[in-house]
Amino acid sequence: MPSASAGGPGEHRTSVIGLVPRSWLNALGIPPWVWSPLSVSLHAAFEATIVVALVGSALGFLLAKGRFPGRDAIETVCSLPMALPPTVVGWYLLTQMGGPGPIRNAELRLFGHPLTFTFNGIVVAQIIESFPYCLRFSRAAIAGVDPRFEQAARAMGLSRWRTALLVTVPLARRGLVAGVAMAFGRALGDFGATMIVAGSVPLATTMPIALYEAVFYGSHEQAMVLALVQLALAFAILFGVSGLGKVRPW
Repeated sequence: MPSASAGGPGEHRTSVIGLVPRSWLNALGIPPWVWSPLSVSLHAAFEATIVVALVGSALGFLLAKGRFPGRDAIETVCSLPMALPPTVVGWYLLTQMGGPGPIRNAELRLFGHPLTFTFNGIVVAQIIESFPYCLRFSRAAIAGVDPRFEQAARAMGLSRWRTALLVTVPLARRGLVAGVAMAFGRALGDFGATMIVAGSVPLATTMPIALYEAVFYGSHEQAMVLALVQLALAFAILFGVSGLGKVRPW
């Protein structure tokens, strides 16, 4: 099992464990041994969602409003992780990030080590897995905005970008928020890609991987607790998304 190295999971110990107040976890009845994988999962999913929200929403806007060759091909390529098994996505990430090539060379120049089997590797895997959800929700929400509102704003003298920021985005906000929430939920629950890219690294083990290990080693009570915590998180996310109203991402 790989150990935490410089720039690896070890440096995230303080921020990861401190992400969720322990008093909250105690009040919810979550055992102390769940704190570390829960904090790692929330921290990694939060970082991944920030990247996905910024890039996915911007690309969703471009795909919804732009008319250029290759638009459908771009959306198809970016949506592939939805159709591929997560293990396949993880294998491609592992070979590109950990094997010889330009991506690994860039990692060595920027971080001093490959991102495989590190906390940052978890974040990368979750970005790839969750990106299609934000992208497709964003594209659908922006495409669903009544163009008459945008035309009226343009007629009043607003520039294209001011119209987008002051009219299009506010009207599409429910779909945009739903896409970000779904991406966060997907990142939080990723197992296959994360397991292959990062494995079970000390201080960087996510909730799904901790559940797998509990089942593998026959710790059924621990597995039940881990499963219940993840079930509660998934329910909370989906319940919040359903409260945003009807949004059609496809």
